[in-house]
Amino acid sequence: MTEFPDHPFWDYSLKVYMSDGVGAACLALQEAHQLDVNVVLFCIWLGASGRGALTDSEMAEVTRAVGAWHDSVVRPLRAVRMRMKGGMPPSPDALADSLRRRIQKIEIDCEHTEQLMLAAVVERNAGASGTEAADAVANIGCYFRALGISVSDEDRNHLGVVLRVAFPEASSSEIDILCAEL
Repeated sequence: MTEFPDHPFWDYSLKVYMSDGVGAACLALQEAHQLDVNVVLFCIWLGASGRGALTDSEMAEVTRAVGAWHDSVVRPLRAVRMRMKGGMPPSPDALADSLRRRIQKIEIDCEHTEQLMLAAVVERNAGASGTEAADAVANIGCYFRALGISVSDEDRNHLGVVLRVAFPEASSSEIDILCAEL
């Protein structure tokens, strides 16, 4: 069996996503807009790692590169896993729960694969620019524009939760100002 290669984007995503409130904020954005949380995390990682801001054409390339994978593999697995939550009568609860946990592991592996696909689309060297948080927000704005999403105050609040974790050196008011620009 092939092992996943090490990649800083995956490591970064796990660290950020597993922080208090981030998972819930990401899932709220996903539910509200049917967006791809992996792309949101990629937008943030590009900025946080000093890889800069994406152009609209680069964002189109990013979404095109993973769109079919996400729609045909990740979302259906998530749908099956969510459907099995709380049991699937007449299947015995213990068996359904065991299967659900295995599906979740496969879903995570598929998301890991998607993140490696994302990282291969935009290959830039990391470096400090002093505009990391602004670049991350610009990338998120680019993604939302690509999806035709009008950013609501609730969206800004969810993004603020994620960005405060991603950029702990930035003040809360700095994050609020950046989010207001979305």
